[in-house]
Amino acid sequence: MKSEFNRNLSEVTEFILLGFRTPPKLQILLFLGFLLVYMVTLVGNISMIVVIKMDSRLQMPMYFFLRNLSYLDLCYSTVIAPKTLANFLSNEKKISYRGCAVQFFFFALSVTTEGFLLAVMAFDRFSAICSPLLYPVHMSPKLCVQLVTGSYVCGCINAVVQTGFTFSLRFCGENRLDHFFCDVPALIKISCVDTLVNEIVLFILSALIIITTTTVILVSYAYILSSVLKIPSTHGRSRTFSTCGSHIAVVSLFYGTVFFMYAQPGAISSPEENKAVAVLYTLVIPMLNPLIYSLRNRDVQDAVKRILHSK
Repeated sequence: MKSEFNRNLSEVTEFILLGFRTPPKLQILLFLGFLLVYMVTLVGNISMIVVIKMDSRLQMPMYFFLRNLSYLDLCYSTVIAPKTLANFLSNEKKISYRGCAVQFFFFALSVTTEGFLLAVMAFDRFSAICSPLLYPVHMSPKLCVQLVTGSYVCGCINAVVQTGFTFSLRFCGENRLDHFFCDVPALIKISCVDTLVNEIVLFILSALIIITTTTVILVSYAYILSSVLKIPSTHGRSRTFSTCGSHIAVVSLFYGTVFFMYAQPGAISSPEENKAVAVLYTLVIPMLNPLIYSLRNRDVQDAVKRILHSK
């Protein structure tokens, strides 16, 4: 009788996203703020994709990767933002069990893929700056497609493993998630079974991904720095640093927040801090990325001017 009772308790069919615990008036302000950020994210990333697609002078590996970065930013912010905006205006704030699993899967897929893509972009800059004569050979269109495909495959593997482990947990009646979207730390916290294995898997996978990708990035930029310092022209050095500066800024923002959330053992113990950091990498960073690349990239600025002039 007791086992049947426990089994019935574990059949959670929906979750309640508690979101941000603020007065109703602040909920409206948060809604407007989130809506503004999401609209800027949509406009910025779609514009970046369209500009790179339309301008023939941007048909290079660097901009092929940048277009995919904008696509990923568009995807994982869209996985989170619409449901969050709807919950600001709703009293129930519910999400189905299956909807929660789907949201988390595509979020994990997009974020993991972006991490690997940033490493690929660092390798691309290393090839362009350290071996400029062999760059067209090294970074062939076929290799570029393979690198992006490999990033998606790695993202998919991590998403499948994380989703499988997380949603194999039992939830015994408690279905209130202290978060604004379905994420591992919040789900682990309300499970009624031992979650040590899940926490270890989360930590190991996150650390492995971060260590692998950051190693590629750091080694690439170590070689880039060595090559740049050998350039005799001050103008040449500043132009090269400017080209890499955008990528360094994006990498710092992305990895700083992801490390705080997933690659430290105590990450699941402070939900309020996690929500604040989660806002950064689910909404703010996808908004900033196209702005950073467009404001610091003369080629993109010139492409926008050519397209506007032609229209």
